[in-house]
Amino acid sequence: MSRRRIPSPFRSRSLPRFAAVLAAAAVCAGPALAVAPAASAAPIPLPYHHDVLPFLGHWTPDAEAPRGRRGDHLTVTVTRSGSDRTDGRFELYCHPRGGNHFDARRACDRLDRMTRWGKDQFAPVPQGAQCTMMYGGPARAHVSGTWAGRPVNADFRRTNGCEIERWSRFEPMLPSTVS
Repeated sequence: MSRRRIPSPFRSRSLPRFAAVLAAAAVCAGPALAVAPAASAAPIPLPYHHDVLPFLGHWTPDAEAPRGRRGDHLTVTVTRSGSDRTDGRFELYCHPRGGNHFDARRACDRLDRMTRWGKDQFAPVPQGAQCTMMYGGPARAHVSGTWAGRPVNADFRRTNGCEIERWSRFEPMLPSTVS
């Protein structure tokens, strides 16, 4: 019975070719690794279900909510929106829904749809973003509290196209304004 030799990249004859292929792959991958974005320094929060963790003995930031409420809680302060009904300070509770917000049901539903693992939907417009030179009016809002287990401290205004679009994403938590 004859034995056939199976070519191997580790044999002495083919080792230079194998090394050349590895070197070419390293040269091609180098720029791609240099262009890759750096990981965020902020930790990614662990998800939790609002009804289960308190019973398992885990502490959640909103487990000690005022008046015995659990769930997400945001305080929304709106000024200069152009309407007395929507200017002021509003408490928005979700899971269970409540508070004195002018449209708590739709606001909670919208925020639930926007929530993504590892993404801060309340993040400001990035520095240096290319925005249209539009003015959407003097309306301003400040949102603070806890959403999806993370602290929220966000400011909103309508000073350019990016800020107007960001405000619009958060309607009906923020009031609809007329530009």
